[in-house]
Amino acid sequence: MKKFLLVMLVLILAAAGFVLWLFERSADGVPILVYHRVSDTDKNPATLTVADFDAQIKFLVDDGYHVISPDDLLDAWEQGKTLPTKPIIITFDDGHADIYNNVFPILQKHNVRATVFIVTDHVGMADYLTWDQARALQAGGFVDIESHTMSYKDLTTLKGDKLWNEIYGSKQAIEWALKKPAKFIAFPNGKYTVDAEDTSKEVHFRAGFIEDYGLADNDANRFIVTRIPVVGSNSHTLSRFKLRLKGAPIFAPIHRFKVDIAEGNPEVADLIFIP
Repeated sequence: MKKFLLVMLVLILAAAGFVLWLFERSADGVPILVYHRVSDTDKNPATLTVADFDAQIKFLVDDGYHVISPDDLLDAWEQGKTLPTKPIIITFDDGHADIYNNVFPILQKHNVRATVFIVTDHVGMADYLTWDQARALQAGGFVDIESHTMSYKDLTTLKGDKLWNEIYGSKQAIEWALKKPAKFIAFPNGKYTVDAEDTSKEVHFRAGFIEDYGLADNDANRFIVTRIPVVGSNSHTLSRFKLRLKGAPIFAPIHRFKVDIAEGNPEVADLIFIP
């Protein structure tokens, strides 16, 4: 019995030490949140209610987080500029119309900003932003419009001119329509290749973003900047948001392990819970 208790104590201490090491390693990391939809009518699992999104932004402000832009982050990494305490970045993917109708008023209410990655061929389609709305958001000072590619194709399936057009075409469309530089790209579904990275560099994007649950790290590839996905849920949405935000150093390796085993052992992967 004593031997068993000793073994358990060693395992607990080892686990605690590993967790502390994960947090220490991520101490300088910056959380980047990625949302998709904020709506009281859409029931997609990626959708938050307006009240839930408002509560999350209020929590960030009350908890002392300072919302910065991707430019601020890159300036700190590359030029040594100082970031505020508890920096955080808010991003949205896809460019749905609820960003204009539901998100923008909440950003104004709490005086925070967000980066919205749009699929340029989807602009003007049903339930997506129009170019007039995108211009109004950009001009309002709380939203920066960036690229989520031209037509949301899987970049891992594209090469040559098709890959170039998908990436550069979106940059051209944003710069022509909004009369401002397009500096950043978010890869659709977080899928990318070395060719996609290289093309993004060639057309002079400053950085590329994916989803990986972890914190953005200065030592990481500038074109694989990780973001924490935020989704809706039927219960404890704010609690789960806080847990995912605060526990990012733990959940990132768990998520990577889950992805690694999902193809060969999907049943086991489904048992791995991430809030």
